Amino acid sequence: MDQKTQHNRVGTAQTTTCARCGAVEDGLPITWTCSVENSRRVYFCDRCGRENLRSIEGRLDSSWW
Repeated sequence: MDQKTQHNRVGTAQTTTCARCGAVEDGLPITWTCSVENSRRVYFCDRCGRENLRSIEGRLDSSWW
């Protein structure tokens, strides 16, 4: 698959950025939520994922919430 992700290379480490609040973590945290919007993967941190879980499960684009 040729999907763009929000992984950014910084030296030899990768970071992931929350699409909602901008939180940054090293690597891809297993507790973060991944959503596909407009054929693009976006990641949400623990806090943003919990606060918007119903909208994510309802498949609403993050622009709605």
